[in-house]
Amino acid sequence: MDFEFMTADTVLPPCMPLPAAMLRLPVSSTAKVMYARLLDATLAGGAEDTNGILFVRFPIVELAAALSRSSVTVKRSLKELEDAGLILRVRQGVGEPNHIYTLLPKKEDDRDE
Repeated sequence: MDFEFMTADTVLPPCMPLPAAMLRLPVSSTAKVMYARLLDATLAGGAEDTNGILFVRFPIVELAAALSRSSVTVKRSLKELEDAGLILRVRQGVGEPNHIYTLLPKKEDDRDE
């Protein structure tokens, strides 16, 4: 892989979004990268449910491959994100991947309202 220095005119390669609020949350680095991947997948090709809310179907094996992590690590990180209120997994039928809703952290200014 070739690398180059950045200048003011440099065009960035494709990037994944990561809300700044994620940096302060008590979740592992793997969970943060997974969140960015899930958010990117939701924005790029999420399906809409009956309420118009976007979700993704991301089987554990595919998510593990996308992150170069084991299935056990992926399951642990998904639980971490769910426990932190950053994703919501809705179970589907037997053998079907869950619907994963990526929730956005509230802005710090919104907490008092």
